[in-house]
Amino acid sequence: MRSAVAAHRADRGALLPILHDLQAEFGYVDPAAVPILAEELNLSRAEVHGVISFYHDFRTSAPAGTHVRICRAEACQAAGADELVEHARARLGTGIGETSPDRTASLDQVFCFGNCALGPTVEINGRIAGRVSPRRFDALLDRTVHTV
Repeated sequence: MRSAVAAHRADRGALLPILHDLQAEFGYVDPAAVPILAEELNLSRAEVHGVISFYHDFRTSAPAGTHVRICRAEACQAAGADELVEHARARLGTGIGETSPDRTASLDQVFCFGNCALGPTVEINGRIAGRVSPRRFDALLDRTVHTV
């Protein structure tokens, strides 16, 4: 963690790049890092926590084995994203912004992948797929689970 701070300390607005580095390295930003980052960057703990909680891409717990994100923007909603979210919740056994009790899957929503013409769009473990129906979601998930 301190190496991420050292790499960005002189940068203007160093907190965001540091948080991105921590998330890239560990898969999440450990809440124990908040007081250390606050001290290192001369910020309050509330400021650091506020940034982490404001940006939905920052996780504060270790990610699950399979991370699913579904676009909920207007174009994807019009193409069936709400039905897809309900299907994903049932299939994964978890809600939006949650991790399944067995930690095998997490489900999050985003508000645009920039793939609007091919909605609804899903990202599974960093791989984007468009025109995802509940049936195709199951196929993509099964393929991902078998390759992980």
